[in-house]
Amino acid sequence: YMEIKEKEELQKAWLKSAIEDLETAKDLFRLTRFSGCLFFCHLVIEKTLKAIYIKVNDTYPPPTHKLINLANLSKLELSTELKLYLAEITTFNVEARYDIFKEKLYKKATKEFTKKYFDITKVLFIKFKNLL
Repeated sequence: YMEIKEKEELQKAWLKSAIEDLETAKDLFRLTRFSGCLFFCHLVIEKTLKAIYIKVNDTYPPPTHKLINLANLSKLELSTELKLYLAEITTFNVEARYDIFKEKLYKKATKEFTKKYFDITKVLFIKFKNLL
């Protein structure tokens, strides 16, 4: 269980970090560093969901990168479409982090694909931020 002040500070910290990561994703897209952009898109959503988790559960978020799990643990209602987006965005974390998967992400990260998921990330960020 968390004190209200600590809870609010932690939510703000996660959100501030998510906003910084959204700016980084934007810069990486502009520089045509598409796989890096996608990795930061994942961070934006993960951190925003962790802020929601704290709000809903009054405790620290679990150390997971799986976005659907975080959303479920945060008691969010997810449409099938939203689950598909979160599942795809989760792969950006794994594939960017481990060398054996980097090639897979690099091939997937075309300009069109990256723009699509960067735009989806911006929409999801606003949607989730509004729950805080």
